[in-house]
Amino acid sequence: MEKLVIHGGNRLSGEVEISGAKNAAVAIIPATLLAQDVCRIENIPNISDVSCMIRILSQMGAQIRYINKHTIEINTKTVNSYIVPHEMTKQLRASYYLIGALLGRYSRAKVALPGGCNFGVRPIDLHIKGFELLGATATVENAMINAAADHLTGSPIYMDKVSVGATINVMLAAVKARGLTIIENAAKEPHIVDLANFLNAMGADVRGAGTDVIKIHGVSNLHGCTYAIIPDQIEAGTYMVAAAATGGDVLVKNVIPKHLESITAKLLECGVSVTEYDDSVRVQSDGKFKKINLKTMPHPGFPTDMQPQMAVLLSVADGTSLVSEGVWDNRFKYIDQLVRMGAKVQVDGTMAVFEGVEELTGAPVKADDLRAGAAMIIAGLMARGTTEVEDIIYIDRGYEDYVEKLRNMGADIYRKEILQQNDVESVG
Repeated sequence: MEKLVIHGGNRLSGEVEISGAKNAAVAIIPATLLAQDVCRIENIPNISDVSCMIRILSQMGAQIRYINKHTIEINTKTVNSYIVPHEMTKQLRASYYLIGALLGRYSRAKVALPGGCNFGVRPIDLHIKGFELLGATATVENAMINAAADHLTGSPIYMDKVSVGATINVMLAAVKARGLTIIENAAKEPHIVDLANFLNAMGADVRGAGTDVIKIHGVSNLHGCTYAIIPDQIEAGTYMVAAAATGGDVLVKNVIPKHLESITAKLLECGVSVTEYDDSVRVQSDGKFKKINLKTMPHPGFPTDMQPQMAVLLSVADGTSLVSEGVWDNRFKYIDQLVRMGAKVQVDGTMAVFEGVEELTGAPVKADDLRAGAAMIIAGLMARGTTEVEDIIYIDRGYEDYVEKLRNMGADIYRKEILQQNDVESVG
């Protein structure tokens, strides 16, 4: 086990290169099952969620070949099972995308309920509704989702609630179904578009991704392809906020600025300078912030995955800021950690009221989930004194080489091994 040790007060400056999008990669990797061929995936982020998904496919019989750190070839011709047990899914929420992919390939799937971050109930009823409208029966028994069909048939599917996971799962199942599938009230996130582009590169016919109506004409066969994953919108946003929070000046490279518009807009509202270029953004800040109101919403609204990071900045803004969580019911667990560092926050359900303080103070804290962990890093970078962050296994799930990237920008941060015997610690 390891923790992070952060000596706060250093202003971030320089450049940071953004990796491939986690949320796109964990959908595209299982989508390779549909091709029964060799797919070459480029710009793969080197993070534990992706490693876990690749390991699952390997255990199912896929042949994995690493070309380099960020490029892999996946040969799914040799996959010979539609069953994915709990031992393979317990660490990864996105493992439920295997249901749609296996249904599309075999017309049946048996996949254990997923693990991953826990910040509220994650019902899969919309996923099951979509599978059933495509002609499958889907049941949950002994923590396993069992879905099967004689064959899948295209159908109109209306999502009662905008759901990224359900939209992706239905897309995966529908690309080889007979006839036309129309997904209404579909999620519009950038990684939905990226998945659609990947499926089309394999020979699928997916139209309308990025709008609230996606039309999929089923095809009988898909083939291998070479595809590069988009940059990670949330990683980019996290470093944008970190640069602002420390009064820094950072060029965030390898981004699609349009994907960052909602984040950029809120930083500008706080008084931060953001300059857009073709594939980068420059963030400059004097460390003084105006109060704002913030509400998370499905894309193109402000992303829920950026709420904890932005909230840390608001904890030292001038005045009282309101943060409303419009996606997950229980995303404010990290507030207890922030209060330990001197923040003044009141939470009422899905609303938090931040009364800006002069500064945060270093303290021992933990990462309650992936994005909460990123928020604790930003808090530690801002704070006076030393902050230690435990449970960093969550952070490793979604941020590639984040310690090295932050150190290259001037942060005083390092990993420290936690030895279990007699509470003795040593530097790792």
